Amino acid sequence: MEIGKHVAPPVIHSLGLVEYQPTWDAMKKFTAERKAETRDEIWLAQHPPTYTQGLAGKPEHLLHPTDIPVIRIDRGGQITYHGPGQIVAYLLLDLRRWKINVRELVRLMEQAVIDLLGEFAVAAQSREDAPGVYVGDAKIASLGLKIKHGCCYHGLALNVDMDLTPFANINPCGYAGLRVTQCRELGITAGIEELQALLAQNLIHGLQQHLHGDRPCH
Repeated sequence: MEIGKHVAPPVIHSLGLVEYQPTWDAMKKFTAERKAETRDEIWLAQHPPTYTQGLAGKPEHLLHPTDIPVIRIDRGGQITYHGPGQIVAYLLLDLRRWKINVRELVRLMEQAVIDLLGEFAVAAQSREDAPGVYVGDAKIASLGLKIKHGCCYHGLALNVDMDLTPFANINPCGYAGLRVTQCRELGITAGIEELQALLAQNLIHGLQQHLHGDRPCH
């Protein structure tokens, strides 16, 4: 798996549109059963309409009852929404292998999205006070991770071309009145498969740069 500083890049799995709960169960199972030599993976998915509420999630951040299921999960953070037309990238990584800590991984994930949007001439940024990626004052990507025995799962969600209405029923990530946006509204017409491939490429490139010490300090 590792020769000097060489680490095999994560295997990419494109899952298509899959239910949230079985995907979460599969991530937990993969992480619980992985061994020192298990190769890392990145899963790319879309989900049917689902709210997920993190460990710190407060029920009052769901403003209005809806027919959309709310699943309490084991990542950090508050409530967010997943739906068709949103790329969810799950990172199943051994952090020790990549010599990366959680804060550095969060920054790397944010940068992968920022670089992706930059390829389409959209300027985006991260914020110190609120993980995620923003275009102006509107959030376009949310992040959440779970670390277990030095390995992570969960990941990031990037809004591409989806119905944003369900975000109005929550305080996204716990922030009242936080606006959300998506690639389509910003003039990005590339299809979801193309954007998935670019995002995965950026994530792997960021990991390799970090491992080899090429990444500038932030």
